[in-house]
Amino acid sequence: MSAMQDLIQASKKMTRRQLLMNGAWALTGCLLGFSGLPPAFAGQAADFDSSRPAKLALIIDDIGYSRSVARQFCDLNLTLTFSILPRLAYSNALALELQNEGYEIMLHQPMEPYNSCCDPGPGALYVGDNAKKIERILAQNIESLPAATGINNHMGSRFTASAEEMDRTIKVIKSRRLFFIDSVTSSHSVAYETARKYHLSAGHRHVFLDNTRSVPAVLCRLHQLKQHAVRYGRAIGIGHPHLETISALARFAKRLEGSNVSLVHASQILFSA
Repeated sequence: MSAMQDLIQASKKMTRRQLLMNGAWALTGCLLGFSGLPPAFAGQAADFDSSRPAKLALIIDDIGYSRSVARQFCDLNLTLTFSILPRLAYSNALALELQNEGYEIMLHQPMEPYNSCCDPGPGALYVGDNAKKIERILAQNIESLPAATGINNHMGSRFTASAEEMDRTIKVIKSRRLFFIDSVTSSHSVAYETARKYHLSAGHRHVFLDNTRSVPAVLCRLHQLKQHAVRYGRAIGIGHPHLETISALARFAKRLEGSNVSLVHASQILFSA
């Protein structure tokens, strides 16, 4: 069964009650202004002159399992950044294909989570890895995806909270002249601050779009992301290859038409020290 078929089957299994509950939670989040952004990042941006155009970047993570899912995102004809997992069946081919079509490509670097039951996948970094091992694994992953111009973390709640390992990792990323975006999978992450310490072009995720997999919930998060961009001038959202995310993005794109917010690649709104 293909990845797209898996998504369709999963969607069919969701009951009407679950859909209504997801929608209710999404609406509550919108009304109460939940952003999902850890407090450590909440006050980092200054208020923005709303008369100027605001920039919004959308990163689609976990690409590499299925060509058909990636194609559905391409069919939206939006400015997107695709973050591709290393060492999967379609990783390299998709990276080159998407790059040739004008999309920005990132390496979605697997990193150790707190939950030991969650497998981050091949090419992962773990707490306790020494500098040589981190450099070797990162080099192999980067070289397997030559189209990538930046990196963000896949999982990594434990790894990104470890100052020593993140220090080693950021040094390698800088030596490769890549940018870095902290996916902020943990409120204890030091990844973004470490990147800034080494004067690396860097950013951090403001909103996860699809932690709740329903179209109303994703639309709510996209609205929150747009509000952040309008207030602060820039915003980064991360989504995943779900049918609900594709449908919500199609609707959201129409709402952006004529607004003062434009979709850009992630690299276009990074901070550099």
